[in-house]
Amino acid sequence: MEEHKGDSHIDGKLVGNDTTERNGVKTSEENSYGSKQKLDRYISFLPTVAFGANLQATWESVAVSFQAGLLNGGPTSLVWGTVIAWIGSLALAASLAEMASMNPTVGAQYRWTSRFAPRGFGSPAFWGLLQGWITVFAWITTCAQPAFLLGTLIQGLIVLDNDNYAYERWHGTFLAWAIFAVPIIINIFARKLLPSLEVIGGITHIVFFIAWVVTLAALAPRSSAEFVFATNSFGLSGWSNEGVQWCVGLLSAVFPLGGFDGVLHMSDEVKDAEKKVPMSMVLGLAINGAMSFAFMITILFCLGDPEAALTTPTGYPIIQVAYGATGSKAATIALCSFIIWNGMIAMFSSLASVSRLTWAFARDNGLPFSSFFGYVHPTLRIPLNALGLVSTVIVILQVINVGSSTALFAILGLSTIGLYLSYVLPVLFIVIAKLRGERIDYGPFKLGAAGLPINIFAVVYGIFILIWLPFPPFMPVTGTNMNYAGPIMGAVLIAAVADWFITGKRRFKVPVESQRPVDY
Repeated sequence: MEEHKGDSHIDGKLVGNDTTERNGVKTSEENSYGSKQKLDRYISFLPTVAFGANLQATWESVAVSFQAGLLNGGPTSLVWGTVIAWIGSLALAASLAEMASMNPTVGAQYRWTSRFAPRGFGSPAFWGLLQGWITVFAWITTCAQPAFLLGTLIQGLIVLDNDNYAYERWHGTFLAWAIFAVPIIINIFARKLLPSLEVIGGITHIVFFIAWVVTLAALAPRSSAEFVFATNSFGLSGWSNEGVQWCVGLLSAVFPLGGFDGVLHMSDEVKDAEKKVPMSMVLGLAINGAMSFAFMITILFCLGDPEAALTTPTGYPIIQVAYGATGSKAATIALCSFIIWNGMIAMFSSLASVSRLTWAFARDNGLPFSSFFGYVHPTLRIPLNALGLVSTVIVILQVINVGSSTALFAILGLSTIGLYLSYVLPVLFIVIAKLRGERIDYGPFKLGAAGLPINIFAVVYGIFILIWLPFPPFMPVTGTNMNYAGPIMGAVLIAAVADWFITGKRRFKVPVESQRPVDY
């Protein structure tokens, strides 16, 4: 993509000197996508596609989270829920990709929410600020996932290998902190390794998937096709309503397919972003969805005794599945090390993404102390202070594991709720804009006549999923087993609204009117 120093061409003609002219009205802009370019464009198409695939880490996520579906709904919730989640996620990704092609910007959802906020629905800047809080927090919790999952997975392997080990939840927290230190160091001192790491991670993402599938298929005991495709499991979690249980179990299917917007927040570092970012989103999700479905079926065919898997002292049924198939602790640890490696790549990718997103939001004065968090280190060429903020919050989030026996559900649910809220709002607003017949200036990636039906389906699917994500995984609810995702997300929304009324309405500087592609 050709870059213009000091020029702008968002939905208007190029006039230079950091201004855009619309019907004779000049509005302030800072670069070709409405934000001052301070990061280097060095990521080409292949690393961009690999970035999205690695960040989602779908089959790896299935491996460490499928117990939620086994407890609520069983195999049918896992298999057919994955199909539903794949189709719905593709609709959401395609809708966001269309907007990314119009305006590939690091701020992504909060900029588009401001841009398409319907007239008469309040201040577009309010919706942008609210969306910014939602998206930043969603991605902080998304980045917290792999640290928590890998730390507790290693703890489970220690349980497997050492009969004398006394399991303590705080051990998992300390392991998560130790693991998280690695991507922090790499993001600070070796950011140029990102493209190479993403390509390597993309290769191992596929190779290790094959290794797992072949090993389980060759050695594990077989479940019947009826068990995999037609068996429900109800009554294990205390819920009495079977429909509710089935829908609560969708978390295991939905969680691995979230996070497809991660590459959006690297837009300032992707070459030819208006073409490559949308393509990588959709292509990466298509590939990952297929792998997620295939791995889910493989696990269910090779599960063995479901009760033994759910009650394993390691805390992770996937460890029991691997051990039941191989009969070897060493082989089980080796297989799980594949998940740990790919999870580390995913964590590096997600930390890079959320630090850029937080930086962009601060740069638009969306955060208190924005000048501090919007700083880019002149030598390291990274948003160092934003990275520090994100890392601090992630370290704090790991403490959830100390006080909650169902921290897995809280971490998975919290990030998924946040992501889906960040997806639904801009897609809902563009649906309203299309239904009102407002003019929309599309980019190279456009859905054409199918766009509106896809957008509507995406909104309906997203709202349906959001209804079930805050539900507690067990009944009766206690202080240690409740799903804290809903209350925590509610607190974030309250904080965002409070921020708007206290200082946000004066502080937030997204160029809303200059980005609206309508009524000029």
